[in-house]
Amino acid sequence: MNKIQILVGSVYGGAEQVAEILSAELSKLGHEVSLNTYARAEDLARDPNEVILLCHSNTGSGELPDNIQPLYLHLTRDYPRIAGRRYGVVNLADSCYTTFNDAGKMLDSAFEDLGAKRIGMPLVLDASSGEDAATLAREWVQDWARLL
Repeated sequence: MNKIQILVGSVYGGAEQVAEILSAELSKLGHEVSLNTYARAEDLARDPNEVILLCHSNTGSGELPDNIQPLYLHLTRDYPRIAGRRYGVVNLADSCYTTFNDAGKMLDSAFEDLGAKRIGMPLVLDASSGEDAATLAREWVQDWARLL
């Protein structure tokens, strides 16, 4: 099985709750999972074989939450060597805003620009959809884990 580090960016705790659901589901499948709510540059380098799962919210202005912003700045300013690194993306957003999913696209692009390899399609959880984020996350992560 795989080692997976879930990097969490959350303002009000919604993304953290989804990350905990993802962690529980991945652990049930036999993966070794760690949650990281304050990712630092060195967390990307701690194990090059570890899969990164980004789970973060999107502010109304399309920005990343404060606790994951330093990681994004590290990616876009310091250009860490993460080519070939496998990762996935889960973004919580709200389609009421014109900046819907901008933060998810920003982080995804930053990883892709450095040569990281995204696993599967990103999961975008829309707060305005009326769908249960927990259910959608559980379903998505089952499919995502099969691609590992």
